[in-house]
Amino acid sequence: SITEETVELLQPYLDMEDYNLETAKKVCGNVAGLCSWTQAMAYFYGINKEVLPLKANLALQEGRLAAAQMELDSAQNQLDEKQMELDEVQAMYDAAVKEKQALLDDAEACRRKMSNATALIEGLGGEKLRWTASSKNFQNQIINLVGNVLLATGFLSYSGPFNQEYRNLLLQLWKKEMDNSKIPYSKNLNLTGMLVDNATVGEWNLQGLPNDDLSIQNGIIVTKASRYPLLIDPQGQGKIWIKNKEKNNGLQVTAMNHKFFRNHI
Repeated sequence: SITEETVELLQPYLDMEDYNLETAKKVCGNVAGLCSWTQAMAYFYGINKEVLPLKANLALQEGRLAAAQMELDSAQNQLDEKQMELDEVQAMYDAAVKEKQALLDDAEACRRKMSNATALIEGLGGEKLRWTASSKNFQNQIINLVGNVLLATGFLSYSGPFNQEYRNLLLQLWKKEMDNSKIPYSKNLNLTGMLVDNATVGEWNLQGLPNDDLSIQNGIIVTKASRYPLLIDPQGQGKIWIKNKEKNNGLQVTAMNHKFFRNHI
């Protein structure tokens, strides 16, 4: 029942310096309680004046919220129904896509088989020419086999002590003698390729043998010749290679100044 007019009429008293609980207590305890109560009611009116519109607004917004929540629930129900329909349609779509992909895969497999079959037929059609050329090449290899083996044997037996230039000169001289004696051999003979395969050369390189032609030839002579190899190896590359190559075979390394040699000198 407190009104704004009541608070305005009360305000001059509230503004007085002696209108407070401490001063009123000195006069009368009951008056002190009344004084404190009037101050509290005036303060409450001021707070309530601001709170009432907020309460009204809160009630209004709660009503709007309830209405919005009802609309949201209705929309959610519709969404759930549509989602169920969408899931069913999506499942049908996925099944159709899977079936389509299976058909495409089958078609692609058939195309690959047809392509492979066509390539095989065409390849077999032209294979006769390759077989004929290979047969001729094999026949030439058989004819030249004696001369090629003779060159390879001569290379292994006699070219070890010489440098690259003199080795090539020896091969030219041998070929000249073979021409005079009418011994057939391959004009484009590659002794390195004949005596060793690329995989072995690669393994030698990993073991420390240099990759130049002279070093590979030396490796061939070391591994293929019947006599033991004597290496003149100022840079130590051959020694490193042999140590690595025979490491797993129990190679034992010694020197002329070893005690076993000194005891017999």
